[in-house]
Amino acid sequence: MHLSVIGAGGWGSAFARVTAKSGHNVILWVRDPVNASAIDRLRENRRYLPGVILPDNLRITASLKEAIGSEILVLAVPSFAVREMVEKISALPASRDRKIFINLAKGLDRTSGKRLSTVIEETAGPKAVFTLAGPSHAEEVGRDMPTAVVLAGKDLALGKELQRSLSTPRFRIYLSDDIKGVEYCSTIKNIIAIATGVADGLGYGDNSRGAVVTRGLAEMVLFGRVFDIREETLFGLSGLGDLVATCTSNHSRNRRVGYQIGQGEPIADILRQMTMVAEGVYATEIIHRLAIREELEMPITEAVYHLLYKKGDPATIVDALMTRPLKRE
Repeated sequence: MHLSVIGAGGWGSAFARVTAKSGHNVILWVRDPVNASAIDRLRENRRYLPGVILPDNLRITASLKEAIGSEILVLAVPSFAVREMVEKISALPASRDRKIFINLAKGLDRTSGKRLSTVIEETAGPKAVFTLAGPSHAEEVGRDMPTAVVLAGKDLALGKELQRSLSTPRFRIYLSDDIKGVEYCSTIKNIIAIATGVADGLGYGDNSRGAVVTRGLAEMVLFGRVFDIREETLFGLSGLGDLVATCTSNHSRNRRVGYQIGQGEPIADILRQMTMVAEGVYATEIIHRLAIREELEMPITEAVYHLLYKKGDPATIVDALMTRPLKRE
């Protein structure tokens, strides 16, 4: 297959490496020409994926025009940059050819609150759009640790072809046509990961972490009932699977943000120091707004919202969560 990975963060670099090692013709597009030259020379993305050697057959370029010549375009940019990137791609003549989009971002459009597959379809026109999600930290994928993910899209026939071609003995792809459910689950789990990090940062233990993950899953299920997410998606790789990985891993940027909040650091300082995006920070405002609109009781999501956007005190908010009216499970 001929594919281009648009975006050279950790996940984009890891995915490009996996597919190039499988023998596909892969281009990795790097926004900064200086950084592109360094990655090409060193065969390593030392900023976002240090210690992982990129294969010689992986082409590195800073030319978007060159990159979009591929049939498959893998979007590995943050959720807030997806619309702008697809607009840039659509403005180039090569975009008029038949294209397949695979989105790797786990979030929603920051301006409209829409799912990213919807944004891509609205911006690029009638193209085949898929989302790849699941427990897939770039640091581990880049080192060939066994990983299972789910590829979701409407065209299952094309999806099967992609699944068969892109799977490897260390990167197993499952298939789903519940793209809406996969996108929402991938978004909500980041919010719960921030909450888990807060509990860890406050010095709480395994009991607290287990409670946050479990009650966070309950919020995801409640959201899923209203937004018609399938049960197998909620308890699948993009739901429960990624929730567990993101809430427990030291690789998780969202958990790290929560941890620093629990340690007393202001969110503005935390975000200023980060080199990569914590999608849950932006997702919290959108999901909180949807929960209010649908009159959904999502107390963990609401707590994270108050921490991020209302400068709430972590210990006080935990006390408020623990002393809410008692209820049945």
